[in-house]
Amino acid sequence: MSERDDRLFDLVRAATVHLLPAGGKDGPLWGSGFFVAPGWVLTAAHVLRPHLAADHTTALRVRGEGVDAEARLARWLLTDPRNPTVPLAEDLALVRLTDEHPHECVWLTDRAARHSGALKACGYYPGPPEARFRIVDAEINGHEDTYGLIIKPDIDFPSGMSGGPLLDPGTGAVVGLIKSRRKEKDGGKGVAIAALRRFGEMYREVMTAHDRWHGEEPVSETGDNWIDLQCGPAADPGALWTPRDRRTAFALLAALPQPPDEPTVKLIAKEARSGNQWPGGTPELRTWRDGHGLLYEGTTPLDPLAFLRYLGLVEAHTRARNAATPLLTGWIRERLRRDTRRYLHAYARDITLPDELKPPPQDHGPERVVISYPGPGEGPVVALLLDPVIGAQPVRFFWQIWYDDGDGLPEVHDTDSSVHGYRPDELVQALRVPLGGLLESKDREGNPVPLEVALPAEHLDTAVHRWRFADIAALYDPGHLGARRRLVLRALERRGDPDSLWHERWQEMAAGRRFQGWRMPPSGAVDPSGYRAAGRDRIPVMCRPAGQGPGRVAMTHALHSGHAVALWHIGPHPERGACLPECDTLHARVEKFLETLGSLAELPDRLRLVRQDISEQHPESTWAEPLALLYDDPRRPLPGEETDPVDAP
Repeated sequence: MSERDDRLFDLVRAATVHLLPAGGKDGPLWGSGFFVAPGWVLTAAHVLRPHLAADHTTALRVRGEGVDAEARLARWLLTDPRNPTVPLAEDLALVRLTDEHPHECVWLTDRAARHSGALKACGYYPGPPEARFRIVDAEINGHEDTYGLIIKPDIDFPSGMSGGPLLDPGTGAVVGLIKSRRKEKDGGKGVAIAALRRFGEMYREVMTAHDRWHGEEPVSETGDNWIDLQCGPAADPGALWTPRDRRTAFALLAALPQPPDEPTVKLIAKEARSGNQWPGGTPELRTWRDGHGLLYEGTTPLDPLAFLRYLGLVEAHTRARNAATPLLTGWIRERLRRDTRRYLHAYARDITLPDELKPPPQDHGPERVVISYPGPGEGPVVALLLDPVIGAQPVRFFWQIWYDDGDGLPEVHDTDSSVHGYRPDELVQALRVPLGGLLESKDREGNPVPLEVALPAEHLDTAVHRWRFADIAALYDPGHLGARRRLVLRALERRGDPDSLWHERWQEMAAGRRFQGWRMPPSGAVDPSGYRAAGRDRIPVMCRPAGQGPGRVAMTHALHSGHAVALWHIGPHPERGACLPECDTLHARVEKFLETLGSLAELPDRLRLVRQDISEQHPESTWAEPLALLYDDPRRPLPGEETDPVDAP
């Protein structure tokens, strides 16, 4: 072991802590954690769950070298603390000290690729007489799901180290945390540090604090600094992107406003790589720092000019929005002067912002821009599939989230890992992190990603457009899903390949430019053939719920007859009696609303604009508040079932 490694291990030891019950007396060791920013400790959620599940506000104790302080849970990623197993992607928790204390902070990797190979597993284990710190040689020899790290067998680390950091001695960065040992076996599992991005806005806050702290070049009590121990000798420092360059770049990026959306970061990173895609998948891109992490080949950073080009594009993006800082501009020029390859400097110096990254035009007129709904290959879409648990009373749902980036086939983003599913009133809380985080990360500036919710016909009256994932929304930002984004419902029964009736009706409607409402169910005897004969410019409209009584019968006939678009009122309606006067009013308002359409693809956003007016308290739009929209494009069918239905336990 080298002197450099010993000094690096001293730093990780100083930043690692163990978690205990609050109070002056020592209690049993809960597990380990580590400081990632001033006042912020990262640990495994399962370490805290037994002690905080009943009351998240319960105080705890954080103890390490030179630190013995009270703290509280800031947030964990658990969607269901009752679940006996904790999924890899949810086994993270952020703890915050209640008072300020000086302490060391680890350096977190920014690389997108998950670690493979040798590392050091660090943490505390029970005494006696008190908890002790330990560093164990380990090796990652496989990956699991999106964030899982498989720790090779024949490596034994004691109980209590869960939540501790996994240090890559080669790069001098923490690449993950310990999740668990294998039961009755050696080895275990870890969680890649990229999972920290699932905290969304809190991740941005923590990483900004992390990069600012390291940017001040803090020195430990031993006189060492994380970045200094990462730097090696170089014949021509200007021709290499060094850890010191990276530290300075991150500190300058942390001073900028956060990127408006994930696609902006992705586009800038791809532009910095001359349009070439990075190897492997694309993780969440919450910060400018995350885009920097795409500029590697394995563990090796690309040419410095690629990083300087990336920084220049970020600077141009923020300058176009009057938010640039002269410090970043000046440092890019200074760093470029240290590169002796003058003939290559134009690559990093001559920056032109692509059209799709320029600020959207300011809308000063009364006419609002209507965004067409994307067809196949025309843009990203998020789909939420809600499958009822067979036999469960009252009804419960299992959920599955799919993401289609518009460039290929849709992929599963996350799957419900609960045992019993969720009641309708529990879904918002369960989906707050997996679905809310995905939507937030995929939204473009001025163009939130559409959301499709697939439900069986009997549950199409679920008021999804009233859901909100943010407890507190900004005054200028509508908090409800239906006012924020294009939100449509789809029929879960139609998953898989579309039939010819559905496909043919869609093609003819998509070619149309004018549409009328078709009152459903039609007056008189219900004849299924009438649904099939309805004109291709007719959009079925119901003034009653679609999931019960005559409305459910009508919706079933409509789906079987190939109808892909419908509007209905999810509120109460006399079961068998005649329509009320307000029903005629609703149909008249819908007819007037449909006259505003220039194409079928405008319908979801036209409805969103009306819902936005409702959220802004415009009384003339309240008629549409209980309105739901079926928009079921057969060109992008829902993924087929891969397994048999799951019965209630």
